[in-house]
Amino acid sequence: MFLVIGSVIVTIFMATLMIFVRLRAAKQPASVKKIILPPIFMSTGAFMFLFPIFQVSWVQVAEALLVGMIFSIVLIKTSKFEIKDKDIYLVPSKSFAFILFGLLFVRIIFKLIIGSQISFGETSGMFFLLGFGMIFTWRMAMLYKYSQLKKELLSVT
Repeated sequence: MFLVIGSVIVTIFMATLMIFVRLRAAKQPASVKKIILPPIFMSTGAFMFLFPIFQVSWVQVAEALLVGMIFSIVLIKTSKFEIKDKDIYLVPSKSFAFILFGLLFVRIIFKLIIGSQISFGETSGMFFLLGFGMIFTWRMAMLYKYSQLKKELLSVT
């Protein structure tokens, strides 16, 4: 139980940190690097699967990634870019914090339900995959939106 409570506290802390980072990043122009680096950095967490305690079946991998992709739809819909002063900026959504905490709340409920049925290690592995599926899908959609605006910006100049 201590591990579950600890992981929930860490998750809440990370979500809060992400909100502040995203709000600060909106003050600077977006770039391909800023869009693709978060999933690349997060992917290093996949090293957890080298340890048997975190290994999950391929069905669980598919389920977790699919749920993450479904969760990303809300983030994709609220992520908008705009052109200002010949640069592209991410427009901070007023509802981003509420959406992120809503998704976090749903994830925590899922974690408590699933965690009572499978081991802590498997739950951790599945929720890493869920988070990665959500971040990766969201960031790829952001990259597409960004590249469309970049083409528009280049055609104007």
